[in-house]
Amino acid sequence: MIEVLAPGPYATVQDLGRPGYAHLGVPRSGAADAASLRLANRLVGNPEGSAGLELTFGGARLRFLAGTWIAVTGAPCPLTASSEAGAQGMGAPFWMPRGAELRVGTPAAGLRTYVAVRGGIDVEPVLGSRSTDSLSGLGPPPLRAGTTLPVGATGSLPAICADQAPPLPPAPPVLRVLAGPRDDWFADDASAGLCARPYEVSQDSNRVGVRLRGTTLAWARQGELPSEGMVTGAVQVPPNGQPIVFLADHPPTGGYPVIGVVLAADLPVAAQARPGDRLSFRLVRR
Repeated sequence: MIEVLAPGPYATVQDLGRPGYAHLGVPRSGAADAASLRLANRLVGNPEGSAGLELTFGGARLRFLAGTWIAVTGAPCPLTASSEAGAQGMGAPFWMPRGAELRVGTPAAGLRTYVAVRGGIDVEPVLGSRSTDSLSGLGPPPLRAGTTLPVGATGSLPAICADQAPPLPPAPPVLRVLAGPRDDWFADDASAGLCARPYEVSQDSNRVGVRLRGTTLAWARQGELPSEGMVTGAVQVPPNGQPIVFLADHPPTGGYPVIGVVLAADLPVAAQARPGDRLSFRLVRR
């Protein structure tokens, strides 16, 4: 069991989401930076899809009610553990003995940090996933002080092999984007405008999407676009012309035109962007 002494600004349980339900209006959800969660799970010998903790802007305090191996990845934070704990640091497994407390500081860069525990967080799944969905409300509620989290069994897991998953280097703040599917709804120079200069990340961003401020992307058509399916990474442009990059908790459908879609490999860059950061787009061809 893990006791949450303090969750920080916003903390949730996340795995790789609940795919296959968009036709029922259920978002996929899951870790915003899936690559970091996968890495944390590999470091402690878990299957990559095991549930862990997603911390937004650090600030968490966790007490481990049984000894366990954990790993911390994603936005780099200072880690402080009780004196009886082993040496700790980002991107490597370390032992937390029974009763030990871990303090996660504020990241110097990036936004979301992931904590994986050997055995995974074993809360009750909903539609096959343990993820908290901030849009639909499915899954466990956001963590708060006093929350206790069960940990899964470890008997069938392979031995920990830390060198199988080296930490990923920092990614440049550039999002590669494929044009369309509704780029014909925009002025001829809109795609060039999207890529011309960096956008600033708005403080209104969340797990649904990264809201950006910068070059206005003008529509070339009037009226409304019928609602259609949306994918993670879609760059949707509302009437104010300021793009939104959809993240894990985005709605399954939307009625504003999508000028492009961010490559899946670059979604972790978007997920780690914090208010005030700058993101650039680069158009790529299929």
